[in-house]
Amino acid sequence: MISVVPAANHWMKEASSPTGVDQADAFGLSPNGTQHTLSPDGPAGTASARGKHAARQPEVISMGLASTGRHRKMAAQAFAAGYLNPLRAVGGLVPERVDEGVDFSGSGPVYAIGDGVVTNADGANYGWPGGGWITYQLTSGPDRGLMVYLAEDVTPAVQVGQHVTASTVIGNVFNGGDGIETGWAEQSGDTAESQMAEAGGIGGYGPFPTMIGLSFDQLLQSLGAPAAPNANQGGYGALPAAYPR
Repeated sequence: MISVVPAANHWMKEASSPTGVDQADAFGLSPNGTQHTLSPDGPAGTASARGKHAARQPEVISMGLASTGRHRKMAAQAFAAGYLNPLRAVGGLVPERVDEGVDFSGSGPVYAIGDGVVTNADGANYGWPGGGWITYQLTSGPDRGLMVYLAEDVTPAVQVGQHVTASTVIGNVFNGGDGIETGWAEQSGDTAESQMAEAGGIGGYGPFPTMIGLSFDQLLQSLGAPAAPNANQGGYGALPAAYPR
């Protein structure tokens, strides 16, 4: 799932059944069994015919991350910071892929990751299938200051300027056929284009997965969310210095 500014159309589901996680996983108290070593041998990155922007072929860069021990450390930091798995109450959650952000299908409430302030809450944004576009800026924890987005088949449950915590439902996912995408938003908050400029100029054509998308996927995994099917591939584009790696 990607924005149509850049373009948007959903990949087919790559998993046939939901993946459940519990709070012990979210807090890093039990292993999640995921080996998260990223390889530089990523996809060739062919252009999709469904996007508006010309495809770029940035250098494939390995995130170089990776072990269960690293995840446990991240999970411990996130728990101490008050971060929780934002997808913990989504029913039928199925991870689909990393593109500009991370795609999931399912339905139900999505929470903020941690303390933050809502900067956008739009249920009818033309740039995303399904119309939903919510962004908030984290105000505490190791990723303080970064912007998070939740988009596509989601109805906002918050308003601009609202202060949120990890216990705040920011939107409700509905079965609209596209699922949701969540990831690091542009710091300016001026557009719904995710991280195009800051993350190497990769738009709706790809190539995927992006470095910025893999960064967010690793944060979600550290909180107990299931890994995307392409989470172990090399990333394209750039990962700005301020982002977790």
